[in-house]
Amino acid sequence: MAKYPSPGSAKTRLGAQIGFQAACRLSEAFIRDLADRLGGLGLPVTWAFWPPTAAFAELVPGQRCVPQVGGDLGERLEAGMDGCIARLRLPVLAIGADAPHIDGASLREGAEALAGGADVVLGPATDGGYYLIGLRAAQPALFRDIAWGSPSVLEATMERARGAGLRVHLLPTTFDVDDEAGLDELRALLASGTIALPHTAAALSGMSRHPTSYSS
Repeated sequence: MAKYPSPGSAKTRLGAQIGFQAACRLSEAFIRDLADRLGGLGLPVTWAFWPPTAAFAELVPGQRCVPQVGGDLGERLEAGMDGCIARLRLPVLAIGADAPHIDGASLREGAEALAGGADVVLGPATDGGYYLIGLRAAQPALFRDIAWGSPSVLEATMERARGAGLRVHLLPTTFDVDDEAGLDELRALLASGTIALPHTAAALSGMSRHPTSYSS
């Protein structure tokens, strides 16, 4: 699930802090790094992009791209996952493009959990949302009437899952890069050598940690 990197429409919360042009460059870098990393996992990949008229396929050559359908994030996420489940007849993991550092081991753990009988896989994010959701079958109750963007998204989703008697598997918690705090965490991860994100590292080069120094 990804927004096309256009200034002022992608990574808007981060853009308000570091400048919209800088946030746009980072958004594109996240997408390119994720495309490279996902392509090496040996799993079928579909990019569901927004807005529907964007030339998104140019960013991820050779990977399947479909426009998102629906109004709010819940509708678009539900439609995207249901479409993949129906097309592939396989469990589906959905991630956003705001966690380019997502661990390949976590993705494999999620896939194995679904293959092993879990109905839902969730990757908790430190802001109270989730960076990943996996399903074996359509579960509309998990996407409707959720306060998207609030710190209660994960809790509400888990309550819905428990209420429906679904078996939930939780992955390790990590952060989303939605704001400057998340960006600092990503910088630290890259500096530690834990992960290599060449496009992101190139976009970050020359950027100061101080908001007033970012280009708009």
